[in-house]
Amino acid sequence: MRFCSCALLVVLSVLVVGSLHAAQSLDTIIIDTGYDKQTKIAVVPFSQGPEYSGFQQMSDIIDFDLSRSGQFAPTEVGNMLSYPATPKEVFFRDWRILGVEYLVIGRTGVDGLGNLRVDYFLFDVINERQMIVDTLTSTRNKWRDVAHRISDRVFESITGIRGAFSTQILYVLAQNSGAPNARYSLELADADGERARTLFSSTEPMLSASWAPDGKTIAYVSFETGRPGIVVQNIISGERELLTQFPGINSSPVFSPDGKRLAMVLSRDGNPEIYVMNLDDRKPQRVTRHHSIDTEPSWTPDGKSLIFTSDRGGRPQIYQVELATNFVERLTFQGDYNARARLLPDGKHLVYVHRKAGVFHIAWQNLERDDVRVLTATSLDESPSLAPNGTMLIYATQERGRGILAVVSIDGRVKYRLPSSTGDVREPAWSPFIDLL
Repeated sequence: MRFCSCALLVVLSVLVVGSLHAAQSLDTIIIDTGYDKQTKIAVVPFSQGPEYSGFQQMSDIIDFDLSRSGQFAPTEVGNMLSYPATPKEVFFRDWRILGVEYLVIGRTGVDGLGNLRVDYFLFDVINERQMIVDTLTSTRNKWRDVAHRISDRVFESITGIRGAFSTQILYVLAQNSGAPNARYSLELADADGERARTLFSSTEPMLSASWAPDGKTIAYVSFETGRPGIVVQNIISGERELLTQFPGINSSPVFSPDGKRLAMVLSRDGNPEIYVMNLDDRKPQRVTRHHSIDTEPSWTPDGKSLIFTSDRGGRPQIYQVELATNFVERLTFQGDYNARARLLPDGKHLVYVHRKAGVFHIAWQNLERDDVRVLTATSLDESPSLAPNGTMLIYATQERGRGILAVVSIDGRVKYRLPSSTGDVREPAWSPFIDLL
C-alpha cells in the first residue's frame, strides 16, 4: 500500500488488492542470483523403500532447499561417483575428486509403529569427519516437513545460522477481480511455495496479513462486510474473530513479540493514528498524536517500541516511538519516500520500501551508521517481510505486468522469484520459526 492522504487511504487499499488477478498456486522457484563462492555440497538420493514409491525423493527437497538459499552449489546426481546410504559406504576420495566440501546421505524406512523413519548424516569431506548423525520419525503425511527439518539442521551445522526452510508464508490472491464474480483469498504455503491452501475466501478484498509469534494465529484486514475490519484467525481450527471495525480506517495489524498485544492503525478519532490493543481486554490504546498520517506499525524485537511510517516531516519517512515515554525519533533521511519498515532480529538494521529515481525498491539500512543499500532491482517493490532468521526477505513486485513474490538476501547477493502460473499475488508475510512435526 502506497502512502496517501487520509481520505484516500482505505480507497487505495481496495484498489491495490482489487488489481489482483486469479492465481491458483505458486510455480517452481526461479533462482536468479547466488553467492559468488558457493559451498559445494552433495545430497545423495536417499535409500527409499517401496512403501514410499509414490513420494518425491526426499533428497530432492533437501537439495532444492539448500540451493535456494544461494549459499550452496549442490552436485548433480548424474555426476556422483557413488551413492552411499550409510556411513560405512562413504569413501571421501569419491567426493574430493568432485570438489565436494560437504556430503549428505540418508535412508527412509518404517519404525515399529508403522510411521516414517529417516536416518540422515552430514559429513565434512575435507576433514573426513561426521558432523550430524540423526534420526527423525513422524507420520507419513509429514514427508516434506521432515525434509525441510533436515535442511534446517544441515544449514545451521555448516553456516552457524538457524535454518528457515520449515517456515511458511501467507499471501493474498484474487480471482476475476473487477468482475461481479470476483473472489479474494488468503493463502498459506510452505516457504518454497509448495502445498498452498486457502485459509479464507471472500467476494471482498483482504490485506496486511501478520503472524503471531506462536505461528498458530494470524491477523489481517478484511473488507468482507463492505468496510475494513481487523480479523484474527486460528490457522489450525479456522476459527475467526472480527477484532475491530471502528468507523473509518482499521488496518495494519501486527502482533507484539510476546503475542499479547496487537499494533494497528485506526482513524476512530478522525485521523490515522497508531494504536496498541491488549488482547486480554481488547481495549485499543492510542500511541501517536499528530495531525499527519501515522501508519504501518511494526515492533522492535524487545517489544518496547514501534517503528511506523509518517508524513509529519512533509514526506513519508520512518519513525520510532518508545511506548513507555511516547518519545518519537526519525530514523530515515535519505530519499523522499520511505515506508513499510521492519527491523531485523538484531535490532540494528532496518528494511523498508524506498523510492529511488521514481521507482519503488526494497532498501536495507544500518541504523548505527545511517548506511542505506538498495537490495532489489525490480519495479514497484512493496510489502517486505523478513524470514525469522533475518537472512532473507520476501516481497511483492511486478514481472511483465503481473504481481509475483520474490525473495532477496539481506546482503542483496541472493535473489529468487516465486511466480504464479495464472495471476498476480500480493501482501506476503513470512512466518516465525514453527514446528510442523
